[in-house]
Amino acid sequence: MGSGEELSDAEVIELAKRDPEAFGILYERFVDRIYSYIYYRVGNHHDAEDLTARTFQRALANLRNFECRGVPISAWFYRIAHNLVANWHRDRSRRKVISLDSLLALGVEGEPPAAVAEREAEKEALLRAIRKLPPERQQLLVLKFVEHMSNAEIGEVMGRSESAIKSLYHRTLLALRKELEDEGFGA
Repeated sequence: MGSGEELSDAEVIELAKRDPEAFGILYERFVDRIYSYIYYRVGNHHDAEDLTARTFQRALANLRNFECRGVPISAWFYRIAHNLVANWHRDRSRRKVISLDSLLALGVEGEPPAAVAEREAEKEALLRAIRKLPPERQQLLVLKFVEHMSNAEIGEVMGRSESAIKSLYHRTLLALRKELEDEGFGA
């Protein structure tokens, strides 16, 4: 079997329903995007790799039940990933720890450590504020800013209308602004 680049996602899905090895084509097409989405939701590579693998294992196990219905298969992968991430967060309460060595490695050569520390403090404050948001709002931000999806595409993934996504996005930005102001960061 070739790379499958000439086949549409729908054609690959139908092929994979008969021959599970064809699922590898879908995996190759979407693994980087799903991994990136999960990584930004969990914050570490080890768990992101594990959850990405579980996302595709679950998708393969349930592929026979998948019907396109005009929705891209990527939306299905994101929903599976979202559910696994939600369960992961429910099962764990983790705090990301950054060592001084890794903090210094983040800086641009010649940049003063104080500037690196300030930038990292701002980044950590933003991540803390994002992690305080409800899971659907976190998902929205990752799809918008990491995956660079349009509101319509986000609506497909989240099962909402484009106008509902616009409204949720606006409320999410207001909530983030308030949280950051409460932490002492300016508007």
